[in-house]
Amino acid sequence: MPVQYTFCRICEALCGLEITTENNRVISIRPDKNNLATQGFACQKGLKQQHIYNSPDRLKFPMKRRGNEWEQISWKQALTEIGDKVQSISKEFHPNAIAMYVGTAAGFSTLHPVFAQGFMTGLGSVNMFSSSTQDCSNKFAVSNEMYGFPFIQPFPDLANVKCLIIVGANPLISKWSFLQVPDPGKKLREITAKGGKVYIIDPRRTETARVTGEHVFIRPGTDLFFYLSFLHEIIHMDGIKTAHVEKHMTGYPAIASLAECWPAERTEAVTGIAPVLLKKMAADYLAADGAALYCSTGVNMGKQGTLAFWIQECINAVTGNLDRIGGTLVGKGIIDFPKFGKRHGMLTRKIHSRVGNCPSVNDAFPGAILADEILTPGIQQIRALFVTGGNPLITMPGSEKLKNAFEQLDLLVALDILPNETVSLAHYALPCTTPLERPDLPFIFPLMLGLQHKPYLQATRAIIEATDAQRDESSVYMDLCRYSGFPIFGSSFVQKLISLFSGKRKISAEIIREVPQAGLLNILLRICGQSSFSRLLKHPHGKARQGHAADFLSSRIVTTDKKVHLAPELLLKASVEIDRQFLREKTNAHKFKLITKRSVTTHNSWTHNYEEFVKAPEDTNYLYISPPDAARLNLADGDLADVTSDTGSVRLPVRISEDLGILTVALPHGWGHQHSGLNVAKKTRGVNVNILAADGPGNIDQVSGMSVLTGFCVDVKRSEEALVAGSWSGKT
Repeated sequence: MPVQYTFCRICEALCGLEITTENNRVISIRPDKNNLATQGFACQKGLKQQHIYNSPDRLKFPMKRRGNEWEQISWKQALTEIGDKVQSISKEFHPNAIAMYVGTAAGFSTLHPVFAQGFMTGLGSVNMFSSSTQDCSNKFAVSNEMYGFPFIQPFPDLANVKCLIIVGANPLISKWSFLQVPDPGKKLREITAKGGKVYIIDPRRTETARVTGEHVFIRPGTDLFFYLSFLHEIIHMDGIKTAHVEKHMTGYPAIASLAECWPAERTEAVTGIAPVLLKKMAADYLAADGAALYCSTGVNMGKQGTLAFWIQECINAVTGNLDRIGGTLVGKGIIDFPKFGKRHGMLTRKIHSRVGNCPSVNDAFPGAILADEILTPGIQQIRALFVTGGNPLITMPGSEKLKNAFEQLDLLVALDILPNETVSLAHYALPCTTPLERPDLPFIFPLMLGLQHKPYLQATRAIIEATDAQRDESSVYMDLCRYSGFPIFGSSFVQKLISLFSGKRKISAEIIREVPQAGLLNILLRICGQSSFSRLLKHPHGKARQGHAADFLSSRIVTTDKKVHLAPELLLKASVEIDRQFLREKTNAHKFKLITKRSVTTHNSWTHNYEEFVKAPEDTNYLYISPPDAARLNLADGDLADVTSDTGSVRLPVRISEDLGILTVALPHGWGHQHSGLNVAKKTRGVNVNILAADGPGNIDQVSGMSVLTGFCVDVKRSEEALVAGSWSGKT
């Protein structure tokens, strides 16, 4: 049986895979032991992905909903009806009355997000909404202010770092965010094996903390105060590289003044971190020949994620660890993308939303205001929505309100591979190809930014062909432009040029066009001075690129004065709220805080439709709680608990865990599939944690548009409902 080599596109690890096929079906998936970077590592999700894609629920043909029933239609009918509706809404109201939500799955393809944006640009609508405002927009917003471009994202030099402090990240389960790192546990153990120090600061003793380093408990949502005290101690230990700062940075006096008010003795009241321990971490950080602070979603998704990340980046910079071997580095893609993007105004538009006057980040508005944009009357009120590569009804805050908003839309179109919760409300469901059914390059982070532990380049052909009417998203958006009466990217020349080289494919009696994906990827490579796509395919395990270097500050920073801006006006203005936030934390010190949690078999909201991953008792999410808190509430393993926030309430079974700090409960996200068209997932018993999270312009970070999806206050009590025959009501 034929064996082919490719790479996984479920997450940033991009693990190399060896796939055996027969009769256009995947027989088995194994790790590629010879892959240059991943070297035989792959997770369960990647090795079982064919079972998810091969579900009987797979969307095979365009579908139109009539009431609660679905009917199969042709591509021509779907495109004609959608195109007519888009034209009608655009002309009668405004192009901004048509919006798009781009989910995480879109981001792991090279062409998908480009053509999705091309559709909206051609239409003339600015109403793009992105899943990044649920997990990482704080990093983009801060980097744009400090470094001059949102996609400049320094990362720890794991091969050489001597002291690594990880805050709010669990790479053993979630892999490394904003960096391709296969087998993160191995990389972390290598640091300590060579005598380095690793600290994991988290409200939960994570799987990562169990395998290496020293775990430090922190009260959820107080990361900003840890960082402020860390900077305070660094300054008082004479850890500032003054000459280096003066040469490469501006604004140091402002951040030094800000940190002066926050000694460890003061912040212990909210963080729970003893001053002696915080000072020890700061001393170890300074003593190391190369150190790095790193954070991820546990910080990003909290109340002060933007300010926390800002102070973290300032610490790495002023201690001389930014742009340093063994510290944090800035990768290089196949082109100097920050320079290119800055020159052409990419991802840096200064636009504000109709509702809430919220700023865009990466040219996208906060997902948390989408419901209000749909429900608030006005000429630019959103009346049509395209959802591509995402499931906002499960992943966004204010889920119940968002569902109501979606039901008010004149047109909801979902491009997906499976009939998830959002698809179930759509007027049209358009079937798309899986990653295994398309040629590709690594997505933008490794390709254009060099966010890789070990730089390399890899191409893949389609491993199998789509067997029904599924199409790649780039082809769908090309046709949507054509049927809606406007050119892709607003350019008739581009539309005609791509159409000229498009191929044709017959489905039943219907002929459809296909964008020349491999050809476009080849053009991209050649423009960037790389080998052709076909030549790259001759390196099935990847082709090595030049290693990382410390040359960012000397030659690649893109601020107007070529310096790191430690104290941007926008962030300083936001910092005036810090004292009030500290007071709120002290006031709420007696309340439960809720955090999220992941499992190795789950990925956001879409791996619950595979029986092996959701066998009882793992067919639900659980509320994890510490033994002392469980005893105080008279809760035992398996008891039902009610969790209530200002926004909503859910009911679910309890698991007692010694890994949690006091007054901290953990609830995995991505569950709540009972009303989807997923025949396995809808039989699961989990609840949607985002019912508890607040949406709306008053509940988001005003700099980054981030929702608060972790570290917020909840009430927890024992439920009066008995757990009978393994079922319960779920939402209260």
